[in-house]
Amino acid sequence: MAEQKKHVPFVSSETNMAEFTIRALVIGLVLAVVLGAANAYLGLKAGMTIAATYPAAVIGMAIIKLFKGTILEENFARTVGSIGESIAAGAIFTLPAFFIAGIWIPFFTPGNYMLSAAIMMAGGLLGIMFVALLRRVMVEDVELPFPESVAASEIHKAGRHGGTGSKFLFGAMGFGAVIQALGQFRLFATSADGLISLSKGNILFRSPDVSPAYMGVGYIIGPRLAALNFSGGVIAWGLLAPLITYFKFGSILPDATIWTETFKTVPPTVVDWTSTIVQVWKSYVRPIAIGGMLVGASFTLWRMRKNLITGISRSIGDVKKAAAGEHVVDRVEKDISFKWIVIGILLTGVATFFIYNYFAQNILAALVATVVMIVAGFFFAAVSGYLVGIIGSSNNPISGLTLSTLVIAALLMVALGMKGVQGVAAVLGVAAVVCVAAAVAGEMLQDLKAGHILGGTPWKMQVGDLIGVAVSAAVMFIPLIILHEGDIKMGGTGFGGEHLPAPQASLMAILSKGIVSGNMEWILIFTGMLMGVGFIMMNVKSPMLVSVGMYLPLGTTFAIFVGGLIKGIVERVNVKKQFNDAQKSRVENNGILIAAGLIAGEALIGLLFAGLAFFEIPVFHIFETPSFYVSLLVFALLAWLLIRIPVKNAGKPDDPAPPQVSM
Repeated sequence: MAEQKKHVPFVSSETNMAEFTIRALVIGLVLAVVLGAANAYLGLKAGMTIAATYPAAVIGMAIIKLFKGTILEENFARTVGSIGESIAAGAIFTLPAFFIAGIWIPFFTPGNYMLSAAIMMAGGLLGIMFVALLRRVMVEDVELPFPESVAASEIHKAGRHGGTGSKFLFGAMGFGAVIQALGQFRLFATSADGLISLSKGNILFRSPDVSPAYMGVGYIIGPRLAALNFSGGVIAWGLLAPLITYFKFGSILPDATIWTETFKTVPPTVVDWTSTIVQVWKSYVRPIAIGGMLVGASFTLWRMRKNLITGISRSIGDVKKAAAGEHVVDRVEKDISFKWIVIGILLTGVATFFIYNYFAQNILAALVATVVMIVAGFFFAAVSGYLVGIIGSSNNPISGLTLSTLVIAALLMVALGMKGVQGVAAVLGVAAVVCVAAAVAGEMLQDLKAGHILGGTPWKMQVGDLIGVAVSAAVMFIPLIILHEGDIKMGGTGFGGEHLPAPQASLMAILSKGIVSGNMEWILIFTGMLMGVGFIMMNVKSPMLVSVGMYLPLGTTFAIFVGGLIKGIVERVNVKKQFNDAQKSRVENNGILIAAGLIAGEALIGLLFAGLAFFEIPVFHIFETPSFYVSLLVFALLAWLLIRIPVKNAGKPDDPAPPQVSM
């Protein structure tokens, strides 16, 4: 049995090859910041992030090959580069909640920056220490396939023989950046809407946003999931918002006297129905969507209950094995010393105690919050790693795990008598650290498995991620503040508004504030929960995704749906052209790289224009009232890019199959 389980890495343990180099570290750190900022942009606007492993692998490999670097340098750069996405996920799921809950008003202060950096650093350090403790057993488990790790390692192996796919990624980044810039310059309208009047009521129709990023997301998740997401938008904007508006306003419009005396406002002939429907969506439909998200998150965890229980059980056993101190001399099996792991966990506990005491102004509550954070952080880091081993980091339910921690922490704060701002802040602080820890643990374990296959040195990758976490934690607040303040200066409301809905953070803010204060719109939440139960009874594949679609603006979900439709067209073309499995894999890989490039290109230029707004630098406008007809041409160009290029590069039927990339 021992002989069968013996792993042979791509680069043997005895090989002396450059790995932890300055150039690989610098490339990885730049990728961590850039991909982290891009994911922050995407997550705040669309409620989704993309796995950074593949863009980091392709970009890092392309740059390092220019310097004639080694495959282990590529592996190291990818590991460091992808950790920024995990910090970004933890940040966008939780930090905007402090603003939405009314705690960090204004959002940017030197104190808030220091707290956010401390929270992200503490969560990242905790995740890395726990993964270093559990790595050996989990990466060597033959029952954990680690699909995305295998794909990432195969990309590096294929790169040794030429053909990295970087031209598709970089080309799409440039195309997405140009489209976003032209939209900001108002060459074309980025959206269009209009009212459909039906008797006493109105329905607000909104076009898909002209967004390479949203269409890229739709392409990656595919037609079925994109349709589920859009179905939530249809329910919200085609059913609930117009229906509630009708019963609240429309049914009494014929009698101006009733309108004036009841609502103390102007006659109905000058009512702005567009803004009224939008306000109804914000005030009534979104809380219903939150109830659905609660049930969706709970249902996701319930469906994974066997994996969760197994993951928790294994994590306890893994700690015992790690504490036994089995000394391994092979380079490919050396982790950070167990002594330093324990010291790191203790230092994190002390640091978070002071953070929570600052929030709660209560030593007992801070101590309880710290204990909850360490215990929940360990279990959820282990569970996150286990789930990544099963389904990959792209499908890891981080928000559901964080939500569970938040509810537990909120109930404990209430039991300890914590109320008001202090109680809500302490709850969000616990959730934030655990969220970052779980996100970092999952992403890092995925990279460590890829390194295990390639022959990377674990302790070097872990130290590299520590540096990546420190840098990402120090700078991640910057894109958040630029996006938030930039949106406000462009006429928006910042986090929680229409342009930056931040659905996960909004959910956590409302729940923590509602539980601690006892002041929550329970009828709307409960109605949404019943709706979520209905989705489950109808065997809806992802009730959570439908509810998120209800929470997002219609233009966002519509654009994601268009991207999904394009992916469906590509799949039909594959069938029509009778491509074999190898050709389909090439089409899939190239399409995903193009979609990821579109997302990154728009996100980076979006950050640039948000920065211009933040510094009040005026932007030149080509047209004051641009036409949406030009926008249709942009949609056609994006569709051509996502269909024509992948299909054209399908290769010959007898070409070897490439590694399958899954986002």
